[in-house]
Amino acid sequence: MLATARLSTIGITVFERGWLSSNNVLFQGKESTALVDSGYCTHAEQTVALVQDALQTRPLDLLLNTHLHSDHCGGNASLQSNWPHLTTLIPPGQAGAVAHWDSVALSHEPTGQTCPVFKFQNVLAPGDTIELGDLPWEIHAAKGHDPHSIVLFEPVSRTLISADALWENGFGVVFPELEDIAAFDEVADTLSLVQALNPRTVIPGHGAVFEDVDLALQRARSRLNQFVANPEQHRRYALKVLLKFKLLEWQSIGFGTLLDWYARTPYISQIERRREPISPEEMKHSLHSLISELAKSQALRVEGDTIVNI
Repeated sequence: MLATARLSTIGITVFERGWLSSNNVLFQGKESTALVDSGYCTHAEQTVALVQDALQTRPLDLLLNTHLHSDHCGGNASLQSNWPHLTTLIPPGQAGAVAHWDSVALSHEPTGQTCPVFKFQNVLAPGDTIELGDLPWEIHAAKGHDPHSIVLFEPVSRTLISADALWENGFGVVFPELEDIAAFDEVADTLSLVQALNPRTVIPGHGAVFEDVDLALQRARSRLNQFVANPEQHRRYALKVLLKFKLLEWQSIGFGTLLDWYARTPYISQIERRREPISPEEMKHSLHSLISELAKSQALRVEGDTIVNI
């Protein structure tokens, strides 16, 4: 899917990309241009085209990543290739992993996803401000979904670029929890940060721009409380997200190929083997169960031996 929203008072165009690619936020200031997040690699050509069409003859000067999950930085390499003088800024926590390109530390390999190698020139330090679209935006740490994530806030218009820390109907998978690193409290802290910033408008990492922030926070806290009370529910949710994401990339795939990917993906294996070793037959049964649940929710359909994205 693709939708466009324009926040003309602060010079922003939001490309709403769906769930395989994160939203892209384009700034066009008097002196410079900037893009926040670049989507997934299979959509990179479209990302470049969208930015080119919006900028016309202007170059893209600055690229920022709220965090380095593949759906937020997978288009970096293509953007850098198209605009060779582009300056790229990333959160500081994984600067070393990008500099030496460690796809495991960057979570791309553990999630079974892909991200082409890219470079960066500087970091987005929480506590600093950065000029985007001729206005100063505050950089805030937003741990939880990703321990290195940041969000951006413009206090005059009270606009928040929330990445995956807050959506209209929840927030992203809490990936540290999949590695048995406690992070639900960090999600709560980030939701409290959003409440304290008191944004009027939120540009999420996925989904439409929204303004009923109190309701979004209420929904997010309700979901968080469910996960805290039942961590297994969160792990099940994570499995569905990882599976759906890959199906969004492939669109359709034979069950045997999907099972091979499922069994080889480190995060999935870690979740499945959390309590005790699991046999190949049990792994197959687990995948069938997830597919059945996703089919019932109309997130996919089964055509014989083929799984098809909806």
